[in-house]
Amino acid sequence: MKLLKRKINWSFIKYKMKLDKIFDSIENRSLFKNKQTLQSNYTPETIPHRDEQIENVASILAPSLLGNKTSNLFIYGATGTGKTLSVQHVANELSKRSIESRILRIEYINCKLKKVADTEYRILAELIKKLGGSVPATGLPTDQVYLKFLDILEKNDEKLLILVLDEIDQAVKKIDDEFLYNLTRLNSELNKKQIIIVGISNDLRFLESLDPRVRSSLSEEEIVFPPYNAVQLQDILKKRAESAFKPKVVSEGVIAKCAAYAAREHGDARRALDLLRVAGEIAERNSENKIKIEHIDFANDKIERDKILDVVETGTKQFQLVLYSILELVKKNKNSIFSGDIFNYYENLCRAVYIDCLTQRRVSDIIAELDMLGLISSRVISKGRHGRMREIKLAIPDNIKEKSEDILRSVLGV
Repeated sequence: MKLLKRKINWSFIKYKMKLDKIFDSIENRSLFKNKQTLQSNYTPETIPHRDEQIENVASILAPSLLGNKTSNLFIYGATGTGKTLSVQHVANELSKRSIESRILRIEYINCKLKKVADTEYRILAELIKKLGGSVPATGLPTDQVYLKFLDILEKNDEKLLILVLDEIDQAVKKIDDEFLYNLTRLNSELNKKQIIIVGISNDLRFLESLDPRVRSSLSEEEIVFPPYNAVQLQDILKKRAESAFKPKVVSEGVIAKCAAYAAREHGDARRALDLLRVAGEIAERNSENKIKIEHIDFANDKIERDKILDVVETGTKQFQLVLYSILELVKKNKNSIFSGDIFNYYENLCRAVYIDCLTQRRVSDIIAELDMLGLISSRVISKGRHGRMREIKLAIPDNIKEKSEDILRSVLGV
């Protein structure tokens, strides 16, 4: 019995020594000096290659410093083109200048966040919370929540509220464009205050999708952020790498490879920074003292897997229902399927989970969105006298297909 006890203790000691060795060595083998500078929530002091766009945003919003209402502003551009960073930079400068006069207040809401911007009620509740008030999480009629918002806004000192709605297209998809109309109409209900809306969207055609009545109420100005090119991405990466990594850690060619990957992905600087950070983490875990080009390839594969699972998990319920229908049909048919088959399966699935069914046209839009995101591939083929149909093939890699199905079953309750 004593021998057994001694053996168990020795096994535990060896295990503990291994862990201690890992933890003790992390400082010596860490390649990072300040990993924060490569994170998506990091705000740099300067935003390279966005001077023109920042000046345009500032010019449009500058009259607010005098208490004058400006046009609503809508900003477009692909993911990772510096839209949010630029708006936040201008917002910070405006806030600094208006501290003493207290004429201006700026509030930011990310419309992609669940339980914050997935219903009109929750958006209003979040705004009321930011202004210092509160409403129950559920239970009140929406018109009463609007009255509460108007009341608390009138009581605040500031004359103007600039409301920044990031990824505003996501809110419209989840709710309706009616909530935008309601927000713009609030100005006619306010006596001494005014609201300016700054919308940020990845969808260049966002305004075109709105009801004409809603669009005319917005009285908007627009700024488009172009994608970064490979040279600009290299410049951004070099600056961030200098502060993120210890000296001589990044091998030659790594920055160029990162920039090339990101330039291929519509000039996405966020993607480039993520690639560099993940490559550094992979090299670090392998106890290597340099980040090499092959680490970028490994990082790209990992990010692709993670990105797909994130899209599957954070999509709208209708998006998830259509994707799950495709996954199940492909599993049964093994080969490609057709858009008509998807709608029939989707209709039955909606009934099974007690969710209202969309029209066939709207389901077609979601199929097009899935194609754009790279989760499926589709092509239009002729069926002779039966007309033209879209042939659909699943593009989710086999190694994460099962994980995607598990996420969808859990979220949808099927």
